[in-house]
Amino acid sequence: MTGVIVLNGGSSSGKTSVARCLQTLLPGPWLVLGVDTLIDALPAAGAGVDFADDGGVSVDAGFRSVEAAWNTGIAAMVRAGARVVIDDVFLGGAASQRRLRTAFDGLDVLWVGVRCDAAVAAEREAARGDRVTGMAATQADLVHRGVTYDLEVDTTHTETMECAKAIAARV
Repeated sequence: MTGVIVLNGGSSSGKTSVARCLQTLLPGPWLVLGVDTLIDALPAAGAGVDFADDGGVSVDAGFRSVEAAWNTGIAAMVRAGARVVIDDVFLGGAASQRRLRTAFDGLDVLWVGVRCDAAVAAEREAARGDRVTGMAATQADLVHRGVTYDLEVDTTHTETMECAKAIAARV
């Protein structure tokens, strides 16, 4: 049985909304964890994440080390019986997916691409007001490069609940 659903998509693509919908659709409790949860847990200074003025995001080796421990911890929770939806942004495309595949080796994982047209994601980003302008447009295609999925959904014109229903049908 699927124990992990990985949602990968750019900023403002709708991943978090899809994850919340999945929590209402899937039986039993599913935890939603993701890169934003990790970043929020880091100290403000020296976190190893840099948000550029143009919306670019870069991370250093220190962040990668903490991220590896984070992913190992999530895998341990799943092995102990928790079910988890991962809300992530694969800034490194295929390399990011490889890191998760390594951490989740032996687990039943459903890989889901959450797509959204760059212009629509940018509009959402502007409406939210809590993101660096440009992140959504920069990440819309970048995060999917070289990544393989079991399923893809597109929130550009499809409601998040409908996307979640398509995912839940695969679990």
